[in-house]
Amino acid sequence: MEKRWSIKENPESEIEAELSAFDDIGPVLGRLLALRGVRNSEEARTFFNPSLSDLHNPFLMKDMQEAVDRIQKAISAKEKILVYGDYDVDGTTSVALVYSFLRQFVPEISYYIPDRYEEGYGISYKAIDMAVEENTGLIIALDCGIKAVEKIEYAREKGVDFIICDHHTPGDVLPKAAACLDPKRPDCSYPEKNLSGCGVGFKMLQALCQQQDIDSESLFQYLDLVVVSIASDVVPIIGENRILADMGLMKLNRNPGVGLKSIIRVSGMAGRELTISDIIFKIGPRINAAGRIESGKDAVALLVSEDENKAYGMSCTINECNETRKDLDRNITREALALLEDNVAQREKKTTVLFHPEWHKGVIGIVASRLTENYYRPTVVLTESKGMITGSARSVDGYDLYHAIEACQDLLENFGGHTYAAGLTLRPENINAFIEKFEKIVSETIRPEQLVPQIEVDAEIGLGDITVEFFQNLKRFRPYGPGNLKPVFVTRNVYDFGTSKVVGKEKEHLKLEMIESTSPKIIKGIAFGKGHLLEKIKQSQPFNICYTIEESLYDNHQPFQLMVKDINFREE
Repeated sequence: MEKRWSIKENPESEIEAELSAFDDIGPVLGRLLALRGVRNSEEARTFFNPSLSDLHNPFLMKDMQEAVDRIQKAISAKEKILVYGDYDVDGTTSVALVYSFLRQFVPEISYYIPDRYEEGYGISYKAIDMAVEENTGLIIALDCGIKAVEKIEYAREKGVDFIICDHHTPGDVLPKAAACLDPKRPDCSYPEKNLSGCGVGFKMLQALCQQQDIDSESLFQYLDLVVVSIASDVVPIIGENRILADMGLMKLNRNPGVGLKSIIRVSGMAGRELTISDIIFKIGPRINAAGRIESGKDAVALLVSEDENKAYGMSCTINECNETRKDLDRNITREALALLEDNVAQREKKTTVLFHPEWHKGVIGIVASRLTENYYRPTVVLTESKGMITGSARSVDGYDLYHAIEACQDLLENFGGHTYAAGLTLRPENINAFIEKFEKIVSETIRPEQLVPQIEVDAEIGLGDITVEFFQNLKRFRPYGPGNLKPVFVTRNVYDFGTSKVVGKEKEHLKLEMIESTSPKIIKGIAFGKGHLLEKIKQSQPFNICYTIEESLYDNHQPFQLMVKDINFREE
C-alpha cells in the first residue's frame, strides 16, 4: 500500500532558533523540540530532564479536595473500601496502584474487576449489590464511571458512596458521586488533560499524601504501574505524562514490583533495558490477556502480589492466556480478512464493519486494529454476547472515531472511548441500520487523504548530518509515545554503495549500505519487507528514504542504523 510522506509544518522561527541554541543541540533537534510543543529554553530543560518536582499540584483537579476528604473520612470511620476498575491494562494497573497504597492505612479494603462477559465494561449493578451486602461504605472507581449516572444513583440510594477517577469524555450530566475526578470535565482546569485512568488515580493518592503529610516516596514506588498504564492506553507522552513515564521506566528497569518483575521474566526480557515499546508489545498484552481469556482479577492479584514464587506461577498462567489470545487473534483475523477479500462492494466503502456471532469478544479490538492496518478505514468488529451485539472500533490517523460513533447513538445501547478507539453495544435488529449510518457519517466527515496511510516526517536531513553526537542527543528525546513519537526523517537522492543485499528466510528484507553524492560517508540501514526493491536499487539510480534512527548493538564502527520505513524513487 502506497504511503504519503507528510513533512510537518515549520514551527515559529524565533522559537526554533532559541531551542537550537539550547545545549548546542543544533537546528534539526531544535526543530524537533519545537514540533513537540516546547516553546523556550526553560521548557527544553524540563523536557530533557523530567523531574517529579515538576508534577502539577493535584488539587488543581476539580473535586480533588472532596475526594481526599471522603477517603480520610472512610479511614477515620474504619469503613470498608472497595477499589473498582476496568478489566484492561489501564483499569487493572489503576486498581493495583490504589489498592496497594491504601491497604497500608485501611484494614478492610478489597478490589473488584467486572467480568468482561457477564458484566461488561464500566460500573455494574452486581458489584454495587455485593458492596451493599458486605457493608462497604465507599467504592473508588478507576478508569470508568464518568457516564454511569443511573448506577451511581442506585448506589447512593443504597448508602454506598463513589469516588470516580476517570479520563474518558463525560456525558452531558455527571454522576452524583462524592467526587468525580476527570481532567476532561468541561469545568476542570487541570493542566494535563490526557492522563491515563491510572494517572488520575495516582494524582488522587498524591493529593492524599500532601494533605496527610505522607512521604511521597511511599507512592512513587508504584510508578512502574503508572508507566505500564500510560504506554498500554496510548495516551500522549508529553507534559506530566512524560515525567510519569520517564520516572516509571526508571523504576521498571531498576526495581520493578514483584508482579511486574515476574511478567518481565516470563516475557524473556529480564536483564535488558525496557522501553515503552516493550510495555506495548510484551507486558501490556499479557496483563490484558487475563481479562480477555479468564478474568481481570487474575491480573490484579499478580500486580499486587508480594510473594515472588506465587507471582511467577501466576505470570506463567497469564502467559498461557496470552498464547490462547494470540491463537484466537490470528484465526479471527484470518477469517475477517477472507470475508473482506470476498466482498467486492466493501472496497468502495469508507468504513469497514464486520459481524460474526461466534467471534471471541475478548480479541475483537485487536482484530479491528489488524483490519485497520490492512485496509486503512475506520473499522468496527462486532460479535454477539448475551443476546446483544458488542463491538470494538479503531480509527485511522487524524479521524475522530468517537464522534462518528456518537452520531449513531440513537441506534446504540451504550458506547464510550477515545478519538482512535471505542467500544459499543447495540441490539441485533439495529446492526444493518448502524452499518448504513456509520458509513454515511464517516463518508461525510472524513477527508480523502485520511484514507491513505501517512508517514509524518519531522525533518529532512542528509546522511552526513547523522553523527554519533547527533544520535546521542536524539536519544535524549526518549521515552517515545503519542505526542512524542520516535522522530522520522527523510533523506533524498541516496545511492546504493554497491553492497546492499536481501536478507531473511524468504529474502524479504533489504539490508542497505547507502551514500550521498555530496558525502563519502556510508550509512547502514534495514528495510523490512522491501527485498523486492533490490534490483531497482542496484541500478545506480537515486532513491529517497523515510526512516527512524535506532541503536545498533552489533556494530562497533557505527553505533546506530537506519530503520527504513519506506522507499520511493520519485524525482523531487
